[in-house]
Amino acid sequence: MSHATTVPSPIHATRPNQVAVGTIVWLSSELMFFAGLFAMYFTLRAQVPDVWEQITPLLNVKFAFVNTTVLVLSSFTAQAGVWAAERYQRRRTGSIWQVKSWGMHEWFVLTYLMGSFFIAGQVYEYAGLISDGLTISSSPYGSVFYLATGFHGLHVLGGLIAMLFVLARSFAAKKFTAHEATTTIVVSYYWHFVDVVWIALFSVVYLVQ
Repeated sequence: MSHATTVPSPIHATRPNQVAVGTIVWLSSELMFFAGLFAMYFTLRAQVPDVWEQITPLLNVKFAFVNTTVLVLSSFTAQAGVWAAERYQRRRTGSIWQVKSWGMHEWFVLTYLMGSFFIAGQVYEYAGLISDGLTISSSPYGSVFYLATGFHGLHVLGGLIAMLFVLARSFAAKKFTAHEATTTIVVSYYWHFVDVVWIALFSVVYLVQ
């Protein structure tokens, strides 16, 4: 009686996407950069607490909360764009009002508009604070406030530029492939990162005064 020999099926190893891995490593270095800004903020606050007591009432917390809500919600629209890209759906399949039929283009355009709203709100807030006498050189608080929120704003601008690049590349491509989908996913990593950083900044600067 012969016994059949069971040959184990070969295990196929899959490599992680190099672009995604590189982006995560780079974002880790960016996290350290913002950690330095947080350390500077808390150090100055501990040294001159009276300055914080005098200036923090100038902040419009309600307005900042609305602006923050828009930015946080943009992470959800960006992720919806990623899900559309993962199923290789470049554009909507129905009416513009049928949100369920939206593709990557529609979701990323909405995300771009929400990010632009956040930047416009930040500029508006800066204008009001400057008119109240709070500038980057007026006090230690002004220096750390504009450095922390300003550098974050520059990161948001970088994300908006990246979205334009993704959209332009998608429009130009004859076919939406895994290459375009990967680019969409990588940009979403960056966008989620700036959103999480802002939640921490908003909590520290506006809520824990």
